[in-house]
Amino acid sequence: MLKTANPRTLRQAADSHSQCATRVVLSLVLLIGVQSAFAQSRTPAAKAASPRVQEGMFHSKALDRDMHYTIVLPADYRDSQRRYPVLYLLHGWAGDYTNWVKLTHLVEYSRRYPIIIVTPDARNSWYVNSATVPGDRFEDYMISDLIPEIDSHWRTLASPEHRSIAGLSMGGYGSVLFGLKHPGLFAVVGSVSGAFDGPDGIESVMPDLRESTDRAYGPAGSATRINNDIYSLIEKADDKTAPYLFLECGSQDPLLSSNRKFVKDLSSKNVRYEYHEYPGAHSWDFWDHSLPMMLEVIAKRTIQ
Repeated sequence: MLKTANPRTLRQAADSHSQCATRVVLSLVLLIGVQSAFAQSRTPAAKAASPRVQEGMFHSKALDRDMHYTIVLPADYRDSQRRYPVLYLLHGWAGDYTNWVKLTHLVEYSRRYPIIIVTPDARNSWYVNSATVPGDRFEDYMISDLIPEIDSHWRTLASPEHRSIAGLSMGGYGSVLFGLKHPGLFAVVGSVSGAFDGPDGIESVMPDLRESTDRAYGPAGSATRINNDIYSLIEKADDKTAPYLFLECGSQDPLLSSNRKFVKDLSSKNVRYEYHEYPGAHSWDFWDHSLPMMLEVIAKRTIQ
């Protein structure tokens, strides 16, 4: 595994390590007095508690059509009145809103965290307002329609410090795009195998994407391509409002070079981030194995 971070992140990691060591000592002392209570808490009923998966639908004003999403609710959602942080988890190209639940162990992994997880549908939109199809305003749908819809219909903590967004491939690009274009809206942004060259050149690596990128971004040099180029956006990023960036990519992924390029650009900024690179391809096996670490980072930064 290769982990790259800016100096601030490294200093934070060192401080966290020291604090963690102190907590371990304290925990060992406390453990002597709480063994009995701990054993009682691990009853079969507690183990059986599982997040609840539901499908939702609402009418998007930006798209003027009904849009679907899957929502993963914490196990205690029905029996409590508490409010929860929200993670928006975006699908990749040729995917849909059911992928994360059906093709990974997301529900099992999320059992540990009191977080609402929303997996919206965005087709092959690249999460932008299309340059060629006026009705395909997918950025507006995500930012102006979906988030208010979720906050108004579910018990969310509807504030930026409790909101995160992440995704794979096209969805990884989309999550970083939204985090940089809408600073202050998300506390954490995650990307796995991010398709960061979507507006400029990804077809040279994945030719099948050309039809969707032309539809989304229009001709070469278009305003839509320029305005949605994340390399340009990171140059303009303000470290005071930029979200924390969590990035992962497999060492056999065809998009590895673009991920490394993006990390190199990040390293010249004062934006907080971490990057993990380890064996894996552009595959569901890699994306499934990448989830636990990403969920852990998001939980630590949004559950307060």
